[in-house]
Amino acid sequence: MTAETTDRTAPEADDEFTRGWRDWREQHRAALADPHGFLAITGLHWLDGEPQRFPDAPGAWSTGPGGVTVDLGEGEELIVDGAPVRGRHSFGVLAERTGVTALWGDAAIEVAKRGGHDIVRPRHPENPLRLAFRGTPDYPPSPAWAVTGRFVPFDEPRPTKVGAAVEGLEHVYDAPGRIEFEIGGTPLSLTAFNGHGPGDLLVLFTDATSGVTTYAANRSLHLPPPAADGTVTLDFNRASNLPCAYTDLATCPLPPAENRLPIAVEAGQRIPYERAAAEER
Repeated sequence: MTAETTDRTAPEADDEFTRGWRDWREQHRAALADPHGFLAITGLHWLDGEPQRFPDAPGAWSTGPGGVTVDLGEGEELIVDGAPVRGRHSFGVLAERTGVTALWGDAAIEVAKRGGHDIVRPRHPENPLRLAFRGTPDYPPSPAWAVTGRFVPFDEPRPTKVGAAVEGLEHVYDAPGRIEFEIGGTPLSLTAFNGHGPGDLLVLFTDATSGVTTYAANRSLHLPPPAADGTVTLDFNRASNLPCAYTDLATCPLPPAENRLPIAVEAGQRIPYERAAAEER
């Protein structure tokens, strides 16, 4: 199978809707296949006050009130912000869900904060998981799964605590409102988080396919800002897997309890080949 392979019984149409979906699918595939993407991660290292060395990164790493520090040994070097770094280097205090990337040869060393914890997550292009990547199976695209909804803002954004793919870790996201919609005559709603851009929304959800044909823990929808009247389109054909569907070295958030849909959303990405193979072992 190639990266373009999908699980379907009929050929794709070649209309504007399907072409747009194929472009989206290719962008998702390219991001995963990037030399320093999530499939390149070789370790998830949790830092504390005791300096630690890791097999996939140079230096001894620790964290404390002043933030993350690395002590590089003789002959060790990182490139930070385009400049070579030797000896001791402080990355400072990182804000939640932010990070910096240092280069080490052809590898990228991600230094980040997740769930209140400082981590080091090296990314090596030659990681076997990345080299074996062949795309993600998905449901055939259908305009019927592009559902019109209405965004209903909360009076104030609600800090919402959710679990994570890593046991014991928690994330807190601001929820600006919920999206109300119907599928097959069933009224439904999803709590929305702030997305990456101004006014963008992020929805995390599970449904009746979760753990059957789609990844059990979560799928996501990235939505543009709602229209002035609150109208927004939930295109479930673009329901995508988060990195934790492919690797156990991701700290992805789980959906809030109210985002467990009672229906089967037979659209979007399915269980990755990598996850299915891991569960068979």
